Amino acid sequence: MKLAHGVVNLRVPIVILTLLLLIPAVIGMMTTRINYDMLTYLPDSMDTVKGQNTLMDEFHKGAFSFIVVEGMEDKDVEKLTEDIKNVDHVDTALWYSTFADISIPKEMLPDEVYDAFNSGDCTLIAVFFDTSTSSDETMEAIKELRAVTGKQCFVSGLSALVVDLKDLCEKEEPVYVAIAVVLALVAMILFLDNWITPLVFLVSIGMMIVLNLGTNFFLGEISYITKALSAVLQLAVTMDYSIFLWHSYNEQKQQMDDKYEAMATAIHNTFTSVLGSSITTVAGFIALCFMTFTLGRDLGIVMAKGVLFGVIGCVTVLPSLILILDPLLTKTSHKSLIPEMKKFATGIVKIFPVFLIVFVVLIPPAFYGYQQTNNEVYYDMAQCLPQDMEFVIANTKLSDEFDVSTTHMVLIDASVKAKDVKQMSKEMEQVDGVKYVLGLDSVLGSTVPEEMIPDRLKNTLQSENWKLLLINSEYHAASDNVNAQIDELNEILKKYDENGMLIGEAPCMKDMIDTTGHDFEVVNLVSILAIFVIIALVEKSLSLPFILISVIELAIFINLGLPHYLGQSLPFIAPICISTIQLGATVDYAILMTTRYKTERISGADKRTSVITALKNSIPSVIVSGMGLFAATFGVALYSDIDIISSMCMLMARGAVISMLTVIFILPALLVLCDKLICHTTLGMKQCA
Repeated sequence: MKLAHGVVNLRVPIVILTLLLLIPAVIGMMTTRINYDMLTYLPDSMDTVKGQNTLMDEFHKGAFSFIVVEGMEDKDVEKLTEDIKNVDHVDTALWYSTFADISIPKEMLPDEVYDAFNSGDCTLIAVFFDTSTSSDETMEAIKELRAVTGKQCFVSGLSALVVDLKDLCEKEEPVYVAIAVVLALVAMILFLDNWITPLVFLVSIGMMIVLNLGTNFFLGEISYITKALSAVLQLAVTMDYSIFLWHSYNEQKQQMDDKYEAMATAIHNTFTSVLGSSITTVAGFIALCFMTFTLGRDLGIVMAKGVLFGVIGCVTVLPSLILILDPLLTKTSHKSLIPEMKKFATGIVKIFPVFLIVFVVLIPPAFYGYQQTNNEVYYDMAQCLPQDMEFVIANTKLSDEFDVSTTHMVLIDASVKAKDVKQMSKEMEQVDGVKYVLGLDSVLGSTVPEEMIPDRLKNTLQSENWKLLLINSEYHAASDNVNAQIDELNEILKKYDENGMLIGEAPCMKDMIDTTGHDFEVVNLVSILAIFVIIALVEKSLSLPFILISVIELAIFINLGLPHYLGQSLPFIAPICISTIQLGATVDYAILMTTRYKTERISGADKRTSVITALKNSIPSVIVSGMGLFAATFGVALYSDIDIISSMCMLMARGAVISMLTVIFILPALLVLCDKLICHTTLGMKQCA
C-alpha cells in the first residue's frame, strides 16, 4: 500500500516525468534500425550463413541482383553497364560484353554464356554489391540503380524485395496504429461505462508504447515484423490492465468517501491481479526467445518489455491521469452495453453436458486442421507482397524471359582442378530445374586460353582460396522442387569438395524451413510448460492447469485449423508466433473465471452456484478484453497489403474471439464436470469435496 499511496501523492510529478521521458524515447524510436531481411535471423552456425560471410571476406561481395533490360541495343546496354558500375557499392556488373569485349571472337565463347545473358530483345546484367543484402548502403544502391536504369529495366533480387518491403511498411505502419487506436476506442466506449475514460486509457497506453519502442534502441535493431506489430499488440494485450484498474477504482469509490484512498486501494488490488495476469503473457512472449531462428527472440523481447511497461503504466501513469481528470470523468458516465449476465450464466451451466459434447466433437477436426495448416505454410517472402510491386514485376520478367526464378552460388576450393570443376558443372546441369552453371571454367570452355581472360573477370569469379560459380534455377525459392534440387546439388558438390558451400536465397530459405520446423515444436512446448507452472502456482492446483490450457489450446487448434479448411496458406512465422501469443494473452480469461470459482467454492457455495457466479461476474471482463484485442488487430488485418502482417493480425483477432467463446461456454462445463477432482488436487479446497 505504501507504493500505492506514493503514486496517489505524486500523481502530477509522475505525469510530468513520463512526458519528459517521452523525448529521449521518441529519439530512440526514430534511430532504431529496422531489419527487413528475414534470412539474417538464421543461426551463424549454418553453412549458408558461413558461405555468405566467406563470399564477403574473399570476394568482397554480399548482395546479388539480376537486372533485366528490355528492348535496348548492345551499345546502349554496354553504356548502361558502365553507369551501373559507377553506382556506390556496386562491386561488379557482368554482361555479355564482360566476356566478349576483350578480343575474344564471339564464336569462341560457349553458347551457354551467350544464352545466359540474352533472350529475344531482353538482356541480363548480373550485379554484385560490396555490402550485405539488407544493409542501408545496399538499399540506397538499389534505389539509385532503379533511377539510373529507368523504365526499360527491371531490378530483381532479395535486396530489391527488401527495399520494396521497407517502403510499403513505412507507408502502412502509421495507418496500423491509427486503425488500432480508433477501433479499440470504439470497442471500449461501447463496452465500458464512460465516454472519456477510453481516451485516458489510450493516452496512458500510448505513452508506454513509445517508451517501449524507444528502449529498442539498446537492442541495436529490430525486425520490421516486430516494429509493425509491437504497438498494436501492446495496445491490445495491456488494455485489460487499464480496465481492471478502472473497475476496481469505481468499486472502491462506492465504498469510500475519499477518492484518493479509493485509488490507492484500487492500485494495490490491481497490481496484485495484473501481476499474475501479466506473468502468463510475458511467459508466452519469452517462449519465442527459444527459437533458433532469432526473429522469435526479437519479437519476444520487445513484446515482453511492452507487457512490463504496460503493467508499470497501469499502476502509475493511468491512476495519476484518472485522479487529475476525475471531475470530468464523473460527468461523462453512461450505461455499458453489456447486460446483467445471471440468467445467461444459469442457462449455460444448466445445459453444461451439451458443451462437453461440443468440446469432445471439436477436438479431432480442429487438431487435424491445425496440423495440416502447419504443413501448408509458405516461406517465400515474395508471396507476402502485392503483385504490382517493382520487385515482383522484375522477378516475373526474369522468369518469363530467361526461365530463371532463383540463383544459387557455389563456393569451391580454388585448389580443385579446372577439369574437376568442369565435370562438376556438367553433373550439376543435369539436375532437374538447373538452367545452367556459369563459372570461370565455363567461360574458358575448350577454345579460350586462360591468358585471354581479363583480370577483372578472374577477380570476379575466383579469389586466392575459392572459385565462385553461379547456378540459375527454374524453380522458385522455398518450393519443394528447389529444396530437392539443393539437396542434389549439395551431394554433387561434396563429391568434389567436402568443404564446398552452396549459398544464395533458396539455400538460405531451405535452412529456414528446417530451422523453423524444429522451432515450432520447441516454442509450443516451452510456452505450455511455462504457463502450466504459472497456473499451478497461481491457483495452487495440479488439475486446473490441465483444464485451463486444454480450453485455450482447443481455441488455438480451431483458430490455426481454419486456414486449412478455408484453403488459405499462411506465412511460416504466423503459426509459431500465434500459438504462443494466443495462449499467453487469452489464458487470462480462463484464470479470471477459475479464480472466482475457487473463491465461491471455498466460501461454501455448491459447484453449480460457484460456476454460475464465476461466469456471471467474468463475462463482462472477458468480453471487453476479447473485443479489445479483436478491435485492435482486425482493422489492421483488413488494411495491410503485407500478407505476413495481415495474416498475423487476422489470426490474433480471430483467436481472441474464439478464446473468448471457449472460456464462456466450455470452461464452465469442465469446471462442473471436474469439480470433485479440482477440490482434491487444489490446496485449500479438500473440504469442498
